[in-house]
Amino acid sequence: MSDHLEEIPLFPLHAVLLPYERLQLHIFEPRYREMINNCLEYDLPFGVSLIRQGQEVGGIAEPYLVGTAARIDQVHRYPDGRMHVSVYGERRFRIRRLIEDKPYLVGMCEPLIEQKQFGSPRLLSLCAQMIEEFRLLINGMLARPDFNIDIQLPEDPTALSFVVAKFLNLDNTIKQRLLELTSTEERLDELIPLIEKQIIESKVQDVKRLTVEHLSEWITPN
Repeated sequence: MSDHLEEIPLFPLHAVLLPYERLQLHIFEPRYREMINNCLEYDLPFGVSLIRQGQEVGGIAEPYLVGTAARIDQVHRYPDGRMHVSVYGERRFRIRRLIEDKPYLVGMCEPLIEQKQFGSPRLLSLCAQMIEEFRLLINGMLARPDFNIDIQLPEDPTALSFVVAKFLNLDNTIKQRLLELTSTEERLDELIPLIEKQIIESKVQDVKRLTVEHLSEWITPN
């Protein structure tokens, strides 16, 4: 346990936010309007945690202990006080203690640290395999199969694992499992079969075809 705990305001959701992932939120409850305004005033992130038990609106929700710090980068305000905010996932945290003396939950949190990587042959092999599988998935889902693309992915294995995971259609329980893992090798081990499963499903099901606009964050057209 870390000697220093960081105070992070929490926004429990029926959703998992991964590092490097973007999320759009409509803020209408007064308690969360107050939270967002405080974060904007002091340039602070808030924590997104998957709800283990409870509801998003009204009452108290029990969050999973591992979540992701969300940085606000766009805000649209409505005349009645509601807000639409765009956030992106930064670092992960683990809640060690909950504080409930404010209108919204606050967590005393420590960083969730990924195990050190030393560029092992197995790690490099898993990265190469996942990139190849991901390319197959993307090419199979493009609305224009004759359109050549160059997929731009991070070189860092940990960042790579989360960037690929955020694209996949995954249940929240699976995303939470991937978020909580602190071994990049284990995360890649779990991701590769998930990608392979979605490749098979994309061939046999009537899936929604992607356009280049859907992939603008990851690809450069040639």
